[in-house]
Amino acid sequence: MATTLEKLQQDIDQLAKNFANDQELDADKLRTKYLGKKGLFNELSKEIRNVANEDKKAAGKLLNSLKNDLETKLTSLEQQTTGSWVDVTLPGEQPSQGHLHPISQAIEEISGIFEKIGFTRVRYPEVDWDYYAFESLNMPDNHPARDEWETFFVDLPESKEKGKVVLTPHTSNGQVREMERLKSKPPIRMINIARCYRRQQDVTHTQMFHQFEGLVVDEGINIQHLKGTLDHFAKEFYGPEVKSRIRPFHFQFTEPSFEVDFSCHICHGTGKVRGKKCSFCKSGWHEVGGAGMVHPNVLKAGGIDPQKYTGFAFGWGVERTYTLREGLNIDDIRYFYSGDIRFLEQF
Repeated sequence: MATTLEKLQQDIDQLAKNFANDQELDADKLRTKYLGKKGLFNELSKEIRNVANEDKKAAGKLLNSLKNDLETKLTSLEQQTTGSWVDVTLPGEQPSQGHLHPISQAIEEISGIFEKIGFTRVRYPEVDWDYYAFESLNMPDNHPARDEWETFFVDLPESKEKGKVVLTPHTSNGQVREMERLKSKPPIRMINIARCYRRQQDVTHTQMFHQFEGLVVDEGINIQHLKGTLDHFAKEFYGPEVKSRIRPFHFQFTEPSFEVDFSCHICHGTGKVRGKKCSFCKSGWHEVGGAGMVHPNVLKAGGIDPQKYTGFAFGWGVERTYTLREGLNIDDIRYFYSGDIRFLEQF
């Protein structure tokens, strides 16, 4: 039975109308019903064989137009309904969580170690007067550390009493400030952790780094108290087998002064691994920082009588201390501040 273009157009309009009024909300079921292998569109398209040959081209355009229209509307419906149904009985998906920066983790751990033995955590300015950074620490005007090639000076007006403004090159600027805070009345037992700044940049130095500064002042404080504190930290931070040693050195604000070493956790202080020189420490020991008995001039600057009170101080870089932990094998501390997520995610 022949089908005219007019009749085909009527059937197409009816199918389009039925689709528009269809109450089925499931997009997959609608697709199967209208565009599936045995769907209504395929059934209608079979009518093209009954169209006169001279009208087949026009009939094909009408059918293609209907199919494209149905496809567009079904795709839109699928996009609207995707994800609209939720099974509330399913367990939730845990959101991604970050963590503290490894140096922040180290700072918290270091603080906890010293707080357990009576130290109080304090913070002092990272932008400070030359007086607190140098002069009060027994450093004369011609001391190399006060050279502009070593220290960042801030372009601000000078103080007649306290000199220029600097980015603190060490946390020792907190020593006299702590004495002043306590109105020059020991006992003092502080741990100061802060950012420091020096004009150095290589695999073991960054222009911004962190230090922790310990200061103890009281009657009868001696080198044995200092050594005991160093041993306590070494065992708590690196492990019970690690030991500390002190070697004579010179710092302007301590007398006597010492370099502090911790025994290597790989060769256990022997300097050898399987009969060969330890490739990590070379000697059995790692240098971590400086320490010493507080210089009498520093106590005087803080208003404390050095005839009655003595004290000890120590200061080390957090990054340096942290990289010496077993298993890290970090040969360039600049990685910590590279912002490389691949590096930071390892901690």
